[in-house]
Amino acid sequence: AVALLGEDAEVRGAGLLAEVDERGREGNVPIGVHRGEREGAPADIGVERRRAILAVHSKSKRLAADVDLDVVARGTPGMSGADLANLVNEAALFAVRAGQDEIRNADFEQARDRVLMGARRDSMALSESEKEVIAYHEAGHAVCAAVLPQADPVHKVTILPIGMALGVTQQLPVDERHIYRQDYIQDSLVVRMGGRCAEELVFGVISTGANNDLVGSTELARKMVAEWGMSSRVGPMAWGSNGQVFLGEDLIHTRDYSDETARVIDEEVERILREQEDRCRVVLRAHRNGLDLVARALLERETIDGAEVNRLITLGGGVPAGGNGDAGDEPRALGLGGIDHPRGEAHLHRLRLADRARQPLRAAGAGQQPELHF
Repeated sequence: AVALLGEDAEVRGAGLLAEVDERGREGNVPIGVHRGEREGAPADIGVERRRAILAVHSKSKRLAADVDLDVVARGTPGMSGADLANLVNEAALFAVRAGQDEIRNADFEQARDRVLMGARRDSMALSESEKEVIAYHEAGHAVCAAVLPQADPVHKVTILPIGMALGVTQQLPVDERHIYRQDYIQDSLVVRMGGRCAEELVFGVISTGANNDLVGSTELARKMVAEWGMSSRVGPMAWGSNGQVFLGEDLIHTRDYSDETARVIDEEVERILREQEDRCRVVLRAHRNGLDLVARALLERETIDGAEVNRLITLGGGVPAGGNGDAGDEPRALGLGGIDHPRGEAHLHRLRLADRARQPLRAAGAGQQPELHF
């Protein structure tokens, strides 16, 4: 359905928005941050096609000079044509509400956050101590992502509550990649551990905010061991994931390996996670000054970009990697869907809030989904 913005908005917009596709509004199921989790989702259409689709939908709209559709396309892996059309419409709406006569890059940033995670929750009141925990949690993710050679570079970090998130660290891939090397996956695990390890390093205690990080890390490590042959102990075997069979009112979990093999897989998953956790601690201790500077900047400004993260790390005596690995080192994104789902997503670290209905003991921490860290 097509809806006009109204006479006043149309005059202010000066032709900014010709029409609005209402399919992308409140009634739609929100797009998941980890797009690989969506069963049956189409394969990623590629950055070049995304760029062309964005150009088509932006043709009738006035774009500011700071808008680079190549950057927008690179930051939307996994989005379909309909998702991209919705993104452009959302950006136009943000511009019109601000009384602008053109769409700025900041409007596209806000639109992408809304499409990926939902609306910003300006009404949420956080205590100063909670903000500090969230700031250090997100700073931990950002520092690890910035200094590790195979990690995707940091695009943006914020401690503003968005959707189900209390804070977000967003990484964008440099290139379109379709395979994932083991060293990339290991660095990805370290980045996921960054929030939890930063809390431990700074406050001497951890919070429940890393729930989403731990779930994602565990699933990723399990795929390394059981599906991708990245454990010397298990060897070059792919056991597949646990299956579910629906019988009447119950789901019966099935697997195609023995109890002894399951024990070995569990031990290898634990080994991998503990090794990467130890690496994370080493990284954060070595860049403690940069960690403090990034967290302080987040507390003062609430949102900073990847260039500022790199500057602060350098100011603290560290050396950002710049996201430049060898050719072929980096996939576009590594979500919970794993390597065999190359459609990817903008890798977001969120801190989750407590889901009091299902997890009454889980408190808001720092990370992309308490309901936020990622």
